[in-house]
Amino acid sequence: MSRRKEQDNPARAALRAAWRTLEQHPALAPLADEVYLSEEETLQKEDWAWIDQEGFLHANSRRRAGEQEWMYIFTLCLLHLGLGHFREERMRDPLWIIACDCTAARYAADLHIGTPPDELRNPLADNVRDEEKLFAFLHEHGSRGYLGFSAMGGGRPDMVWNERPRRWGKPPDWQKLLGTGLRSALRAAVNYAGGASEAHDDLPVLFRETQEWFLSSYPLLGGLAVGFRLIADGNAIQRMGIRTAAISCQMQEIYLNPYASYTPEEWKFIFAHEYLHAALRHDERMGGRDPELWNVACDYVINGWLRTMNVGAMPEDVLYDNALDGLSAENVYDLLTQNLRKYRRMAQHDILFPDPGWTSTKEGAELDAWCRNAILRGLEYHESYGRGLLPEGLVEEIRALSQPPIPWDVQLARWFDDRFQPLEKQRTYARLSRRQSATPEIPRPSVRLTEQALAGRTFGVVLDTSGSMERNLLAAALGAIASYAEARDVRYVRVVFCDAAAYDQGYMDVLSIAGSVRVRGRGGTVLQPAVELLEHAPDFPKEAPLLLITDGYCDRLTLYGRDHAYLVPKGRTLPFPPKGPVFYLQ
Repeated sequence: MSRRKEQDNPARAALRAAWRTLEQHPALAPLADEVYLSEEETLQKEDWAWIDQEGFLHANSRRRAGEQEWMYIFTLCLLHLGLGHFREERMRDPLWIIACDCTAARYAADLHIGTPPDELRNPLADNVRDEEKLFAFLHEHGSRGYLGFSAMGGGRPDMVWNERPRRWGKPPDWQKLLGTGLRSALRAAVNYAGGASEAHDDLPVLFRETQEWFLSSYPLLGGLAVGFRLIADGNAIQRMGIRTAAISCQMQEIYLNPYASYTPEEWKFIFAHEYLHAALRHDERMGGRDPELWNVACDYVINGWLRTMNVGAMPEDVLYDNALDGLSAENVYDLLTQNLRKYRRMAQHDILFPDPGWTSTKEGAELDAWCRNAILRGLEYHESYGRGLLPEGLVEEIRALSQPPIPWDVQLARWFDDRFQPLEKQRTYARLSRRQSATPEIPRPSVRLTEQALAGRTFGVVLDTSGSMERNLLAAALGAIASYAEARDVRYVRVVFCDAAAYDQGYMDVLSIAGSVRVRGRGGTVLQPAVELLEHAPDFPKEAPLLLITDGYCDRLTLYGRDHAYLVPKGRTLPFPPKGPVFYLQ
């Protein structure tokens, strides 16, 4: 009779079912196998469970709770062991118990194991990552009001120091067991993300261990490592012409040459190199650039960062030049265009660019958002746990991924703001007086700008009017220039049209520029004569800036140090490294 009553007890059944589930969970199974669970009937009604440093777990079998709630309770107890929370001298302070409870609650939320009971939902755990820092914070504020946020509510604390150890010999290394479990869970996540395939199942041990190292030991790139499947099929690699490794964001695959002879530390460097290509969206940022040259530019930048970060060991055959340190991929590309033939031969073809238009599809947008979120979260974890300093340029690029790009017209407006400061208007009675209808007997001065203030307030515009210029983009650029110039009290602009020759239009009213442009369609564009014309024009101020509007199909330019900027259609590039800013029309 008593045995049937015990079997019908829903509280005990949920408790046992929760423990059996945890014994099968890849992350917590190694810990659960070494813990002894005791079902107690003598605990207080408000008690849940508590565990000691020896691994004896006492659970209140009379407490009514669901299986998911018991899984959450047991997870907290196991995490106390695995996270090294049992420190005899600290456990005399109840604030240490609270700090550990909050940290364990945060880890349990990240692992998505179980559901916290309503009374144990911990508002302090949302932003907690380090029990030591929280412990110091609680001591600094000295408020015992935080005691209500213990993971076990008002009952017995879930951590108890056992003064009389009952285990023969030394207890197991709880932290090592948790590490083993987390690696198993990450391996299962990688297998799930990659899908079942023969190529993945036959992955060399070295490649699998290298990927697991990023998952468990390098948080900056660990999130990205989960989402990319490793392919090490020698025949496929040879058919694709991959010398060492390559990445395809469209397929979410990394291709590795199993016949390449590198040390384990060099393979870490290679893996990190491919992950950063995906993290920084190098395939999407190519635009209209030459793919081989763009690949070389990105390789130079990434290898410089990885060398600074000491990730693995840099192989001898990778592209590296310390003279390029601190430059972005776009800047390096502009420098490499000076010797196209040389640098194209150096391309290692490790970026497999997606099909045209794929990035604008739903799948492409989802992958883009996932990559950005993965590297941003990785940066957050890397900085939170002090895993080493990162190059400033890399941090800036990662943070820029979270911000939408600034539209070209906003950038152009800022360019005008920096070069044309607002003028102070003066009041004068020189003109006929202004009067208000309410007080017609009182004359008032007019407000105007003096001719002296407006003198020299101008800039030059060099327009590419060849047949390859898109009329709608040209109209948009001229309309923006006219409106910004008028708003900043620039009345006249010196304009030169260019295609096969330069045509000086002289000074023009800013509002009439757009209506006076005609696309001549006379073949190639030669911009240097227009620049020479303005440089030697006696009526054009030496300090006036230049705006050059071109489609990129032009000759090399020399501007003699004059302040200038370019307006280029999106997807096009200049055939030389620009010295001034480039605004990409869209």
